Amino acid sequence: MRRRDFIIAVGGSVAAWPLAARAQQPDRVRRVGVLMGIANDSEGQARVAAFRKAMQELGWTEGRNVRVDYRWVGGDADRARADAAEVVGLKPDVILANGTTSVAALRHETSTVPIVFVVGLDPVESGFVTSLARPGGNITGFTTFEPEMGGKWLEVLKEIAPRVVRIALIFNPETQPAHATFLRSVEAAAPRFAVEPSATPIHGVSDIEGAIATFGREPGGGVITLPDVFTSTNLDPIIASASQHRLPAIYPFPFFARRGGLMSYGIDLTDLFRRSASYVDRILGGARPDELPVRTPSKFELIINLKTARALGLEVPQSLLARADEVIE
Repeated sequence: MRRRDFIIAVGGSVAAWPLAARAQQPDRVRRVGVLMGIANDSEGQARVAAFRKAMQELGWTEGRNVRVDYRWVGGDADRARADAAEVVGLKPDVILANGTTSVAALRHETSTVPIVFVVGLDPVESGFVTSLARPGGNITGFTTFEPEMGGKWLEVLKEIAPRVVRIALIFNPETQPAHATFLRSVEAAAPRFAVEPSATPIHGVSDIEGAIATFGREPGGGVITLPDVFTSTNLDPIIASASQHRLPAIYPFPFFARRGGLMSYGIDLTDLFRRSASYVDRILGGARPDELPVRTPSKFELIINLKTARALGLEVPQSLLARADEVIE
């Protein structure tokens, strides 16, 4: 019997696909490729575990009726291109792709293997799909942010640190090609909050301390860390440097605040990986990616680390605490 492979890109909510539909599929092991944009650490393993559990609930068990091949990019654009070529070469039935860099690398390698993504911003602007409602090709999935998110980060940061008048926006342009969209949203909101935004590109781990130290030499500074596989992979040195130079900072995902960052405002990526299993399941059941609309976020979580706030000498307003989804003591 001919073996068929597939590629999966992560994103979306788990929508049940009838078990009867899968029962009608040939009795063979299907193949899924997973290209993770971050490193194989505790956060990455949590996302994979959520995806595996959801797949099991939908009737797919690794080693029985599905084989899953994992590759970990770790925020390295060159590695993403090499791993993408390797995953496509495995001839999977579908690919789950995490991060803009991973999806871009896969798109360069194939226009036929179905890809389900979990990416940070507008996949239309990135050229991955024709429209959110009608993706129009072999790619679909789930986005993690709205284009206006930069303005919201600025608003929340000013609320906890009203003396901030200068904002450094930290990102790696090689792994976050959509950084210009976030920059525009911050720049549009900046006059309303009387702050001056400053794009601060970082090209490697060795750049982190120097860039943040330079920005922190003058008073009134703050930091917005953009969503990016590089910043997620290197969250510890970014958080440590911001704390060392006493810069109030806001981060895009909950795990930043849980690891010591001042605050985060964004979605729960682990839950999004759980939800992405629904699209992988539907493609394995015969659905085409162009039939599955791109899903956008419906809920963002605000997490505040009070221990870090105290260390920075910040008094968190009660109005902000009341809106927080989680407060870390």
